[in-house]
Amino acid sequence: MLVVSSSRIGLMEAALSLSLSLSKHSLLPARRLLHHFSPRVSRNHHLHRHHAPRRTTRFSAVATQLTETPPSTAPPPPPTPVLPTNHSSQTLLRIRHTCAHVMAMAVQKIYPQAKVTIGPWIDNGFYYDFDVEPLTDQDLKKIKKEMDHIIGRNLPLIREEVTRDEAEKRIMAINEPYKMEILEGIKEEPITIYHIGDEWWDLCAGPHVESTGNINRKAVELESVAGAYWRGDTTKPMLQRVYGTAWENEEQLKAYLHFKEEAKRRDHRRIGQDLDLFSIQDEAGGGLVFWHPKGAIMRLIIEDAWKKIHLQRGYDFLYTPHVAKADLWKISGHLDFYKENMFEQMEIEKELYQLRPMNCPYHILVYKAQQHSYRDFPIRAAELGTVYRYELSGSLHGLFRVRGFTQDDAHIFCLEDQIKDEIRGVLDLTEEILLQFGFDKYEVNLSTRPEKFVGGDEIWDKATAALKDALNDKGWSYQIDDGGGAFYGPKIDLKIEDALGRKWQCSTIQVDFNLPERFDMTYVDSDQERKRPIMIHRAILGSLERFFGVLIEHYAGDFPLWLSPIQTHLLPITDSQLDYCKRVLERLKADGIRAAICNGGRISKLIRSSEKLKIPLMVVVGAKEVENETVTVRSRFGGELGTMAVDEFVTRIKHAIQERSSF
Repeated sequence: MLVVSSSRIGLMEAALSLSLSLSKHSLLPARRLLHHFSPRVSRNHHLHRHHAPRRTTRFSAVATQLTETPPSTAPPPPPTPVLPTNHSSQTLLRIRHTCAHVMAMAVQKIYPQAKVTIGPWIDNGFYYDFDVEPLTDQDLKKIKKEMDHIIGRNLPLIREEVTRDEAEKRIMAINEPYKMEILEGIKEEPITIYHIGDEWWDLCAGPHVESTGNINRKAVELESVAGAYWRGDTTKPMLQRVYGTAWENEEQLKAYLHFKEEAKRRDHRRIGQDLDLFSIQDEAGGGLVFWHPKGAIMRLIIEDAWKKIHLQRGYDFLYTPHVAKADLWKISGHLDFYKENMFEQMEIEKELYQLRPMNCPYHILVYKAQQHSYRDFPIRAAELGTVYRYELSGSLHGLFRVRGFTQDDAHIFCLEDQIKDEIRGVLDLTEEILLQFGFDKYEVNLSTRPEKFVGGDEIWDKATAALKDALNDKGWSYQIDDGGGAFYGPKIDLKIEDALGRKWQCSTIQVDFNLPERFDMTYVDSDQERKRPIMIHRAILGSLERFFGVLIEHYAGDFPLWLSPIQTHLLPITDSQLDYCKRVLERLKADGIRAAICNGGRISKLIRSSEKLKIPLMVVVGAKEVENETVTVRSRFGGELGTMAVDEFVTRIKHAIQERSSF
């Protein structure tokens, strides 16, 4: 990924130490010194993006103004292999489903006392849950060996239809209590069973490959084992869930394993710790995020960009309390429909209060603080509001699943005939904000009226048509999730695609007919009659915490210059240049440039330290630089950029930051 890897720096440092002493370093201009360990790289190297093949679906959307996307100073992402999916390849789906059965058969051959439960295919493979003693990595090797043996025997997969009574009889004969519970949940008849040869069978609707020999055992791997409660219920037995991955051939498996390693390298939890961006402290409690200074400055940059564009688009900002009387959440319906995700109530002066799980009721109260006329609409209220939701400790995951987070929340109150224009405005705003952070490919879903809903058919039809029209006007393709809307209104959900082709749910736009009714929201129309406004909920980043985690993994910590918490390091070759570096530092900070001095070691060590911290620009200062009042600049991705006056350096870096471009 890097122009100069850590290992290459290490070799260069060793070569330097053999040929040059520190005292000699101080006599060389910094630019000449860099020649001893800097590769000769075009300064525009980082502008030549490596274009990997794109995975496309019929419901993918691409930003419509890609030419306006500012170039990034991040390194080009690794090639993204075009791997088949369960959706695109029926063969792959059959292989994965059959592998789950083969694994269950192998487990019961090795551990006859094991009880089987369910074994579905999943996005990258399959899993199966077993009631068995805890399994180890060594056990997985035994299971895989037995799977290979079963695959090699080329046993046929045979489908059989039986009556419910016959299925019960067979399950009782082999003493499989979990299968009996599964059978009770199957309403259709006849009951279908799949056999592997004449040695093992399972309740299953299929599909499967014709025989185990259709599976390439070199394209199958068991990945991990984890605990999982039966039916996800903590009151029920803890099972052993074995995860595996399966592909059509070895090349696909290798590509997937490479992808998996790259995803591991980009893990935001590790990078967040390495770069000192954030932490989650056990002493404070799980799922509560501490933003460290570097992470906090990035959050400030994100918030400032968000606020600036919202002010330009006619939004008014709100700040509202973190708690409210519990009755407020009873009116909103959260206590009825969302209670399991809310923290326990607290009693204050004999009244019950609740940490807010949502911001919407607060914005409604602000709306109701005065009477509105039809002339006031649309009204757009926005808030970076922190909410608190209860999550089981086992489900917490870095910044992606937390208990306290800040939503980039906004609510639009409008008239029926304004819905389309407001939705289109939100789509434009979403695109503009996401493009700033380097996201230009999306998956879009439109969810329509479910079986149970509030509001009349006419307004549902009108709102859904407005969402469709806005998407069509935008030119984005989308997938219809028929009946997938919330009970209170239709919605648009948008997933952004990162550098590895992974999709992350961020933006959502939801039309709401429920809360205006519950809170008795009104306005006076042109006939002096009271009517209810339409309410639109929308979030673009989703939550700052989760979006920050996605950003970290998208850039692998190599943030663009404008977003980087530290934009440049000043590296004095010896302590003699320290005072000069301090003066340059003061100048940079006065111009709003985030800089720091890194000293106390050989210049090669200082550069390596800056590389590890993913600093975009390094300024090397030697005796000649002090004498001429210049700096020698080195880019993390472009190599040596030359010696220049301090004024020129300041002008160029300010321009790059303002334009969100490379230096």
